[in-house]
Amino acid sequence: MGKLYDGITPELIDWVRQQHLFFVATAPLAAGGHVNCSPKGLDTLRILDARHVAYLDLTGSGAETIAHLRENGRIVFMFCALSGPPKIVRFHGRGEALTPQAPQWAQLQALFPEFPGARCIIRAEITRVSDSCGFGVPKFDYVEERDTLTRWADAKKIEGLPLYRKQHNARSIDGLPSIDPEQP
Repeated sequence: MGKLYDGITPELIDWVRQQHLFFVATAPLAAGGHVNCSPKGLDTLRILDARHVAYLDLTGSGAETIAHLRENGRIVFMFCALSGPPKIVRFHGRGEALTPQAPQWAQLQALFPEFPGARCIIRAEITRVSDSCGFGVPKFDYVEERDTLTRWADAKKIEGLPLYRKQHNARSIDGLPSIDPEQP
């Protein structure tokens, strides 16, 4: 049976830190819009306190999360135990995308390792914390992090990333504004 929590407990923080993968889901307001669910890895998540989390968002093929947060702020984080006892944890909340121009950027960015291609920090206030059994989630063995995204961003160089974002990240697949192509 699932459980609701008053916030992100120290036990949940310890458990989340052991997970190598998490998912972020958002959706536009339009009924015909596309729901987005993105897997995230590397060392990009930080639990700030019992009601706040942040993750470093790296340049990728799309920017749905940023666009949806700009439109309506709704977000959910999901963590699944892929090894050990079965468990699923969800953090529901309201988020925002902070670009390098945001006053909070330097303080939050200092919490993360340096990653090429960092384009924003997603910060969320968590309004609901719950878990569920995870009995249907298969077990997997963790091998290692992939370095493909960081090698790709390194190859683009600091000069090539803004052009890539302008071409591929300026709008969501539903046409919502996402990354400002004029920002580095």
